[in-house]
Amino acid sequence: MALVAGAVAFSGTGAATLNGDELATISAASRSLAGLWELARNIDGHFLPYYLFMHFWVKAGTAELWLRLPSAVAIGVAAWFLADLGRRLHSVRAGVIGAALFAILPSVSYYGAFARSYAFAAAAVVFSFWALHRAVERPDGGRWVTYGVAVALVCCTHLFAVLALPAHLALVRRGVLVRMAVALGIGGLPAVVLGLVGFGERHAISWIPQRGPEVWLKFPKMAAGSTGAGVLLFVVALAGAVVLWKSTAGRDRMRDGGSGSALPDQVWGHGDGSAASGQAWGDGSAASSQVRGDGSAASGRVRGDGGGSAGRDLGAGEGRRWAVAGVGWLVLPPLLLLAVSHLVTPAYVDRYLFVTAPALALLAGVAVAGVPRFPVPAGVALVLVGGLLAASDQVTVREENGRFENIPWALRVVKAEPEDAIVYGQSQLRAGFEYYADAAMPDDVLKTGDVPDADGFGYPERSEVAAALKGRDRVWVVWRGTKQAGLQGDSVPRVAQVRQAGFEPVSVKHSADLPGLTVALFERKPERKPERKPARTPARTSARK
Repeated sequence: MALVAGAVAFSGTGAATLNGDELATISAASRSLAGLWELARNIDGHFLPYYLFMHFWVKAGTAELWLRLPSAVAIGVAAWFLADLGRRLHSVRAGVIGAALFAILPSVSYYGAFARSYAFAAAAVVFSFWALHRAVERPDGGRWVTYGVAVALVCCTHLFAVLALPAHLALVRRGVLVRMAVALGIGGLPAVVLGLVGFGERHAISWIPQRGPEVWLKFPKMAAGSTGAGVLLFVVALAGAVVLWKSTAGRDRMRDGGSGSALPDQVWGHGDGSAASGQAWGDGSAASSQVRGDGSAASGRVRGDGGGSAGRDLGAGEGRRWAVAGVGWLVLPPLLLLAVSHLVTPAYVDRYLFVTAPALALLAGVAVAGVPRFPVPAGVALVLVGGLLAASDQVTVREENGRFENIPWALRVVKAEPEDAIVYGQSQLRAGFEYYADAAMPDDVLKTGDVPDADGFGYPERSEVAAALKGRDRVWVVWRGTKQAGLQGDSVPRVAQVRQAGFEPVSVKHSADLPGLTVALFERKPERKPERKPARTPARTSARK
């Protein structure tokens, strides 16, 4: 399933064109280490670990497929850990179905073909829950070190990915409290550093509007990337939490014999009315347990070595803890992000919450695997129905405008003639036009240097627009946003400056999806000659005789 999920994500990388965020990745990663550090001191400091990784990655090229390949690999890694976590919590069926549901989500296809760190964040969060399960299962030093490393990775992939970590607290118990606290404390240090950096650079997200509780109604669509599939899986995921609450991990894993290791004697319980009776070792103490189907029994012994490779009965209390943790993983990030938005600075953006998508798929997989009869057909049916509901959204994310900033379309709109000029409403748009342009472009009359600003992604420009356009009769103006954003009001100052220079729009086109791009052709207004007043003729007088 890891290969399937990675392949599905990677399948859309060559269709949808890069957007502004991905071009910012190229700009940051292409700088020297000193230049990257200077950038991080002013903007996107919390992305520094990802930019450092991409700094070395782009040395092999900046083609779309190459830039997005790491994200697709991260999706594959997330699917692998998700499948194994499902096996550990419930059964092999739960893990496989959960990973399959994860693979069909349009949000996975989007962020798995996106040259930013969101797929890395999702993989790190899944890894952290997987590592925590192992550490709680057998709390030795090496496993807690692995868990601490996983927490640090979560903190380094994206600042708001840490909002999933409070769900780990549902698994705290007396025997592991100290070691878990130490691992969380040490692993969370990068979050403290990057959080302070992000707070100092909060001006970089000043464009984010304040949100209210109504955004929670859109949460299923945000997590899944599709309204229909999102609502369906959200309901099923809640049922999955109930399944975990009511059953034990060991018993459910015994039900399908999906431990991955040989079990001595016989293990029954496939829904055929038979049952198993045996002993389970968890922490070295012997305990007798009986698992009943309809009253018939078979003798067998199941040994749990603490590694999670055999069916270990974790007890009803452990199942309940994981039910709470799974729901927390799903719902705490949007709740906490909205709280941050109101208490610190507006920050609620859907893509910051992609880390919840694995939880949605995992809990839904557990729910289907817990169906008393025919769980496999039920799982296949859910994957097929979810895939059908998400089909149109899967197509959308794979279209040329799948990232909602279609620069190749804008280039096709620009029909340059000799002596035409071009002005960018936002200076950083220039990077995209230079990346995709394969023909002569209008003269970039405002640009004064080829190197991006050290403290951002824009380029040095002349401030006197009227002087730069002197002697020009036509100018193309491109801005991010709708037609109204540039032509009405002052949200795009460059457009107003072009008008003040004596130009008026003669053609305006928008790329349809929001925010999208707008391309407008402005022509110089014809000079009006002053109107001549008619000559006054002397009044005729008649002489009387």
